[in-house]
Amino acid sequence: MSFKINIIKDKLLSENWFVLRNYTYEITDRQGEVIRHKREVYDRGNGATILLYNREKNSVVLTRQFRIATYVNGNDSGMLIEACAGLLDDDTPEDCIRKEAIEETGYAVGEVEKLYSCYMSPGGVTELIHFFAAEYHDALRDNAGGGVDDESIDVLELRFPDALAMVADGRIRDGKTIMLLQHARIAGWLTP
Repeated sequence: MSFKINIIKDKLLSENWFVLRNYTYEITDRQGEVIRHKREVYDRGNGATILLYNREKNSVVLTRQFRIATYVNGNDSGMLIEACAGLLDDDTPEDCIRKEAIEETGYAVGEVEKLYSCYMSPGGVTELIHFFAAEYHDALRDNAGGGVDDESIDVLELRFPDALAMVADGRIRDGKTIMLLQHARIAGWLTP
């Protein structure tokens, strides 16, 4: 199934932190009818995320940090528990996630497994996130983690059943993290 798309207008609204554009476009539907839309699109670049898990401990390593978007949308503290993640910038997804893992969690991961890639908010955000998983062990701990520059990240090692309970009761509300935890459950890497 394909639609004919005709971009009428592409207006730059902001290029402060990332790029926000306003598009006016026409789309020809299946019946041949032309429909005009006007939408804002936020281009923040693509990213990668990783679930660090330990079969022996039946645990995962997650992070907690302040996220302004959640704060202004009802998260009283603004703190969000999530899987390690970052923007690709000029790195490959695997290089990015290895760098982010050591910066955010302190773990220098070995072999990583690419799981899938997906758009997390395709109605208005261009970002494609690449999902990975890797086993961690205490011997892979290179530093305390916590981020770089102006980041202030808490490193959390949680038992897998506790992490799943935190999803169920709303303490973990990050989409990519929930997807990774559910993937670990389905794959049978850890015991609920």
